[in-house]
Amino acid sequence: MRPTPPRIGPFTPLKLPVFRMLWSTWLLANICMWMNDVAAAWMMTTLTTTPLWVALVQSASTLPVFLLGLPSGALADILDRRRWLMATQFWLAGVAIVLCAAVALDMMTAPLLLALTFANGIGLALRWPVFAAIVPELVPRPQLPAALGLNGIAMNASRIIGPLVAGALIASAGSLWVFVLNAVMSVASGFIVLRWRREHTPNPLGREKLVSAMRVGVQFVRQSLRMRAVLTRISIFFLHSTALLALLPLLARGLEGGGAGTFTLLLAAMGSGAISAVLVMPRLRQAYVRDQLVLRGALLQSAATAVMAVAPNTWVAVPAMFFGGAAWITVANSLSVSAQLALPDWVRARGMSMFQMSIMGASAFGAALWGHIATGSSLQASLLIASVTGVLM
Repeated sequence: MRPTPPRIGPFTPLKLPVFRMLWSTWLLANICMWMNDVAAAWMMTTLTTTPLWVALVQSASTLPVFLLGLPSGALADILDRRRWLMATQFWLAGVAIVLCAAVALDMMTAPLLLALTFANGIGLALRWPVFAAIVPELVPRPQLPAALGLNGIAMNASRIIGPLVAGALIASAGSLWVFVLNAVMSVASGFIVLRWRREHTPNPLGREKLVSAMRVGVQFVRQSLRMRAVLTRISIFFLHSTALLALLPLLARGLEGGGAGTFTLLLAAMGSGAISAVLVMPRLRQAYVRDQLVLRGALLQSAATAVMAVAPNTWVAVPAMFFGGAAWITVANSLSVSAQLALPDWVRARGMSMFQMSIMGASAFGAALWGHIATGSSLQASLLIASVTGVLM
């Protein structure tokens, strides 16, 4: 009789000290990301009321990941991942310092805000592939879905903590102090990574050249039917689901009694839904195959978007955002696991960078598309179209 395998719960990977340390760094880094995104999105609504400009904040933050994802993934495969991760944190800290200076000197304009948001996105583009490639080497393969789920918890806990902190600072002290705190926390994250004593193992065949590494990564993904299917599905999902997040600042302003606090509340509701979904994900994986989770999550996301299009107040909007967050993480986590399991270690960072490029490219294009439609018609029309086409596709 075979021994019963140990039960793997949603928090099992946190028993591993190195994973726990880097997960804490990931949490802190994502809190910084959400603080910056919330402050930038809200600041844009004070600089202009045009929906397209507000939606372009989302495009500016995600487009760099699409443009730089492949080279950053190749570099993460051929360079020391610890040093690369640390360097990205200090880049983000530098951008936050420049943002502080622009706001403090009253020099901020809508184009400058987009440019600095784009620069911050460059740091995110350089950071994500290396962290995605590190996780599988920190945990045993059976724990990988739980580890990726914990990364989802970190992302969505930060979706609650970051906006709450940013909203409180904006209301009490102003946006400047959000960027100040963001800079301090980014520096702190870099020093946490310094504590990691990972030994870089050089490739026995020598270091790959960047262009060659990129070409090999693209060739592998093109020849992998599993990866091509995953990239297609994640692109379609984020093309439609990004409408809700890109237009959320204006939706929050339009709700009864809406303001910065309402925007923060809606983001927190979305994060709470995502965390709740991650905690029940082990049971969902036992009840449904991965394709079913993706399909049901996409349908729920479209329904949440449709409800938000017509929501008159927060009593309706908050539950919609909660279920939208649950749907978002269910689809993203399920497809992320599929991508990780389809990739061998030697090309993992490049493959996951293309996964992230698909997400961010679809998000950047989607944000601009839905913002353009909202500018030419209305917020409600844009969200309803995104909801309907999301179901049909």
